[in-house]
Amino acid sequence: MTEMPANSSTFRAARTQGGVVVVGAGLAGLFTALKLAPLPMTVVSAARFGEGASSLWAQGGIAAAIAEGDRPEDHAADTVRAGAGIVDEKVAELMTREARARIEDLLVYGVPFDKDLEGRFSMSREAAHGRGRILHVKGDTAGRAIMQALIEAVRRTPSITVLEGFAARDLVLREGRVAGVKLVPVNGGAPASLVLPAAAVVLATGGAGQVYALTTNPREARGEGIAIAARAGAVIADAEFVQFHPTAINVGRDPAPLATEALRGEGATLINARGERFLRVIHEDAELGPRDVVARGAFREVSAGRGAFLDCRALGSKLAEHFPTVYAACRAAGIDPAREPIPVAPAAHYHMGGILTDARGRSTVDGLWACGEVASTGAHGANRLASNSLLEAVVFGARVAEDIAGAVLPPSVPLRDMAASAGAEHHDEPTERTLRRAMQESAGVIRDEASLNRVLGTIVGLEKTAPRSSRLANMLTTAKLIAAAALARKESRGAHFRSDYPASDPGLARRSFLTLEHADRIAREAAETQRPVRRRLAMLRGAALHA
Repeated sequence: MTEMPANSSTFRAARTQGGVVVVGAGLAGLFTALKLAPLPMTVVSAARFGEGASSLWAQGGIAAAIAEGDRPEDHAADTVRAGAGIVDEKVAELMTREARARIEDLLVYGVPFDKDLEGRFSMSREAAHGRGRILHVKGDTAGRAIMQALIEAVRRTPSITVLEGFAARDLVLREGRVAGVKLVPVNGGAPASLVLPAAAVVLATGGAGQVYALTTNPREARGEGIAIAARAGAVIADAEFVQFHPTAINVGRDPAPLATEALRGEGATLINARGERFLRVIHEDAELGPRDVVARGAFREVSAGRGAFLDCRALGSKLAEHFPTVYAACRAAGIDPAREPIPVAPAAHYHMGGILTDARGRSTVDGLWACGEVASTGAHGANRLASNSLLEAVVFGARVAEDIAGAVLPPSVPLRDMAASAGAEHHDEPTERTLRRAMQESAGVIRDEASLNRVLGTIVGLEKTAPRSSRLANMLTTAKLIAAAALARKESRGAHFRSDYPASDPGLARRSFLTLEHADRIAREAAETQRPVRRRLAMLRGAALHA
């Protein structure tokens, strides 16, 4: 691996040569890069290499039907069932079928999955899985352990060049094909932006949780990959389906620490301030019900003022030993989870929607591939099955690499056709906070037509002053796609719950597909509905001032 600071001769050489560019250094991006070796390629990382990826924070583990008696077909069936009627069954089957080979890859890279005394993998059960098939590392550190192993593997791979400290803000098109990526230094500096030529671009930029005020996602997960792909003409699929994790630790931190689902698999329960296990009357599986059901149950308790708490006291000393990340987060907040319930609330956690891709990871734009959370393969449907996200990242990372390695790529466009720009990029953090609050309040766990019209009206207003291709503009674009798709789906399904359409409509049991042009039209129409409301509010304020 070669690490490139922005002013190095290696960096200038990479700009000249072009080639394959992977944007994102999380699990999907690094796995793709390793599978592309020995093909020369560049990984662009906004954070320092090894930091800022949601994969690092994954506590649950990785799902794979590799235990005795388990079958990929059973894992696929659980995936389809959790996805609430719109999972692409062929995609689910290929993902679960290829799980064993990808676990073997991770073992070769050095991932130390937990084993029992007899040397067999320790497999736990999580929500909506029919049996125990989740591989862990030291209880709740799977994501970090997998990432550390891949980071070391990348460091040993000379064909991979890592460009740190740059974020992608836009794609450059030539004759309808992606020809480069516009980058900006995340900490300022000169030039303010530049373009990295590319014969093939893989977007592996992660999730979009940071468009919400309460999220478990790192600050880098602003959904920018979806925005830049949509602006380039890519079709976005299933954007309305945002999974809210029911048990984010509610202690005022941003991002919110996560209390892994595996705790409930080990016997932790959800209670309100009265000590009532409220999920028992909502779903037959109670705490092990589908995430969307558990999240809505917790949301209603919090909204009603009764609070939601994860009671781990029955786990005793096992808590600190098997779940050190959760235990440390609680202790840092002044909570002793062995003696008192943990305050929790649903938080934006995983986006099932994203850039529409086929089984090879190809988007609808020539020269653009996507994998990981930024992509929408059809594997998750309306509600992701627990611990399938890491599996999807490695399965489709490998498929993207195989497809690119076998493709005939055009030569890169010379850099002289793509100018860099001067002037520092400005981040409008107050406006970003306004957007995040609006999304949390109006496009969150429970939505309706009025709330979605309201948030789309807010987005349209904020877009008027947002510079094109800025971080804010990208966040607004992704938020608009989510809210527009949610407004268009007039039913409740999986993680998308409309209080004005609380039932699922069998006639709408299909995936959604949206272009930015279509989302813009929906948003403008929604904004128009808000004009009379704003006029009435202005009149009321005026009357109050003169009273």
